[in-house]
Amino acid sequence: MNGIIGKKVGMTSVYDGSGRNVACTVIEAGPCVVTQVKTQDSDGYFALQLGYGDAKVKNTPKPMQGHFDKAKTGPKREVVEFRDFNAAPKSLGDLIKVDEVFKEGDNVSAVGTSKGKGFQGVVKRHGFSGVGGQTHGQHNRGRAPGSIGACSYPAKVFKGMRMGGRDGGSRVKIRNLKVVKIFPDQNLILVKGAIPGHNGSFVILEKK
Repeated sequence: MNGIIGKKVGMTSVYDGSGRNVACTVIEAGPCVVTQVKTQDSDGYFALQLGYGDAKVKNTPKPMQGHFDKAKTGPKREVVEFRDFNAAPKSLGDLIKVDEVFKEGDNVSAVGTSKGKGFQGVVKRHGFSGVGGQTHGQHNRGRAPGSIGACSYPAKVFKGMRMGGRDGGSRVKIRNLKVVKIFPDQNLILVKGAIPGHNGSFVILEKK
């Protein structure tokens, strides 16, 4: 599995070969530093650990400072491991750029943290349609969840019941997104469609 770490810049639109206007997400992908190389002999599998985004030394634990020193690089904000990396053999401290991993037309998966929406009701959180209409005294039940369980038995609400609560802020993976354009000199990649997260959030792009 090949992949790279990036930062969501925002959204734009481009015209494809047929003249259609395609909405795209702009991602600043890499360059990422190889911070660890795992092999079959030492770890039981092959993987590359990549680091992206500079972090302050004072905010980095001492063990991680030593870990980055081995790769002869500064502390990184995001560290992600990609198993079975299919690119050319890499060593500690090597840079991986976006055009080494992806090319235009590839199908990729994007992993990000969705925007936090705070405490939300069942209509927005789970798509409920509310209780009944506005007649027969139902003047204040339009967005209510309705009944949530029985009475004497089982005398409790089962775990996992869809109710109001904090929404968003969770890890989301979007599959089968198409790479529309790559700008290697600017480390930018344009992916068709929307990707979870706010502008400036970290995103993981994967190619199977």
